Amino acid sequence: MESALDRNRAELVNTVRGLSNADARRRCVASMTTPIGLLKHAAVAERIWFQHILGGVPKHECGGGTTAGDTSFLVEDGETVADVIAEFETASERSRVIAAKFDLDEVRTHPHLGNINLRFIYLLAIEDLARHAGHGDILREQIQHPLPW
Repeated sequence: MESALDRNRAELVNTVRGLSNADARRRCVASMTTPIGLLKHAAVAERIWFQHILGGVPKHECGGGTTAGDTSFLVEDGETVADVIAEFETASERSRVIAAKFDLDEVRTHPHLGNINLRFIYLLAIEDLARHAGHGDILREQIQHPLPW
């Protein structure tokens, strides 16, 4: 499960790597979703699921934003693609360190879902990052090869 999650992490990063800062911020859909915003959102999810829920780290100590929802896609004006990649990779590394301390079936309590375990978090993160990497692929294609109309 760890290697599947790491593969999806890398694929999501690859959807923004090499894009200019302007292109990474381009909105090609009606929602707040941008390539760089997807990566920012994924960093928030890493912090919430692995640091806060699994590791028990208070949200204000998770380093970076931990607000879910549409605001998790927001990127500050001064943040670059490199900054957000580094933020995501730092959050992912911290997730790996925390997860290594737990058995797959050790139970934690989620405030809305009840009892969950590391296996659940891995599966949720694998699915979520795979979906977002697919979104990122489509956005990148729209940016690099816009339709003529």
